Amino acid sequence: MEILHNIYIQHYLALSIALFCIGIFGLLFRKNAIIMFMCVELMLNAVNIALVAFSKMHGDTDGQIFVFFIMVVAAAEVAVGLAILMMLYRNMHSTDTDSLNQLKG
Repeated sequence: MEILHNIYIQHYLALSIALFCIGIFGLLFRKNAIIMFMCVELMLNAVNIALVAFSKMHGDTDGQIFVFFIMVVAAAEVAVGLAILMMLYRNMHSTDTDSLNQLKG
């Protein structure tokens, strides 16, 4: 068992699993698009925690490089997603995903 600054790898993985599960449940059971985006970001951060922990445990920087690219993609996702949500709110006056059925042609 590898110790990372007096914390075992299992603690990092337990935190990562807990955050990922919270993100999954929020994504499945919430209807507000902004909350759904936040849950996706929570899931990405859970994966980032696991990647950094494994990277530190193995002594290489590959996982940390992946984390950097995940953060760049997540930032781009947030920018595009929030722009879409702003247009949706401007047209529909709601960010509820159930109202998206009205957008069908």
